Amino acid sequence: MKILHLDTNHPLLLNQLKGFGFTNHEDYTSSKSVIENKIKTYDGVIIRSRFTIDKQFLDKATQLKFIGRVGAGLENIDVDYAKQKGIHLIAAPEGNRNAVGEHTLGMLLSLFNKLNKADREIRNGKWLREDNRGIELDGKTVGIIGYGNMGKAFAKKLRGFDIEVICYDIKDNVGDMNCKQVSLQEFQESVDVVSLHTPETPLTINMINTNFINQFKKPFWLLNTARGKSVVTKDLVEALKSGKILGAGLDVLEYEKSSFENLFKNDKLSDNCLTERSRSVPEAFQYLINAENVLLSPHVAGWTIESKEKLAQTIVDKIKERFC
Repeated sequence: MKILHLDTNHPLLLNQLKGFGFTNHEDYTSSKSVIENKIKTYDGVIIRSRFTIDKQFLDKATQLKFIGRVGAGLENIDVDYAKQKGIHLIAAPEGNRNAVGEHTLGMLLSLFNKLNKADREIRNGKWLREDNRGIELDGKTVGIIGYGNMGKAFAKKLRGFDIEVICYDIKDNVGDMNCKQVSLQEFQESVDVVSLHTPETPLTINMINTNFINQFKKPFWLLNTARGKSVVTKDLVEALKSGKILGAGLDVLEYEKSSFENLFKNDKLSDNCLTERSRSVPEAFQYLINAENVLLSPHVAGWTIESKEKLAQTIVDKIKERFC
């Protein structure tokens, strides 16, 4: 079987697949149209998020037996059409779930203890102890939306705290010893912290909007290490301004390109953009950049040294199990 690799990954992926008898071809630079012209000769494709595998691509992949996505979700693939064509789809949420759990916890503790604010102030010669008095996680209720691999990993990281952990999920009976599943109404009445761990689907795009936010009984903290398009940024900013949302940890933003490699569709956010924000940066994002109760990271929650290896190994193992 011939496999076309469209993104660079951990070398074990190529090496182990070769050891199992697969033929690996690599093309990390050609345009999508060039790839489409030769995809008919391949049995498998390995991709991260370089481009969308859509109906047109799949129609030209007449020999394709599987697509492996070295990542947690399959949103850059036309899943329904691929399944209609009998193409086996492989993702690797097991590979970076621990990294996401740790990153989410790190963001939460940093926000509660104002670590990013305090660090910035000290570097500028300010020593403001009372102004940086934090709050403790103990006694709080942490709510997780989406209790799959990532949500479960975050709940596991919370076990050492004296808190209540609850979750809301569209699937029934997903709760476990680390987290109690509740109705959406109970969720919105109870939580102090909301952490998103949902895939990108029609149901989750723009899910966190003004109407949704206003259904919560108490002001709350928001964490998003899932997908940027789940949160309407301008609605988040309004909630931050009003105090309905106390602070936010955002590893993802709705402005990201689908490849996740750059921030905006036409260009990444450069130093020049930062000095001329009025022309280059959406107004809501300007607010996030300057807000002391907002912590930002560049879609790296699942992006660790260890997860790079584990993601690749998960893909290899699943290919081996299915096709060897």
